[in-house]
Amino acid sequence: MEKLTGKYETVFIVNATLADDQIAAVVEKFRALVEANATIEKVEEWGKRKLAYPIDYMNEGYYVLIGFTSDRDFPTELDRLYNINDAVIRSMIVKIEE
Repeated sequence: MEKLTGKYETVFIVNATLADDQIAAVVEKFRALVEANATIEKVEEWGKRKLAYPIDYMNEGYYVLIGFTSDRDFPTELDRLYNINDAVIRSMIVKIEE
């Protein structure tokens, strides 16, 4: 029988041109979303960093890493929510092999 849960890590980049309280609100929104649907193992806010290449004429982004364990359907929903949020300029979700 196939495992129904897995370990994942997600990194998302928030638009750094937003005000600090707006960035904090976006980070908290996604942290709370992951916490409601998964077990959070770690949250690392890397802060504002220079992007490797400009994205929509922006050279800086606010990076956040979240490690979590969830069922296999949640990462798809999380990715969908990243894509419809204008404050998130890039995101990636990877499954961690055990």
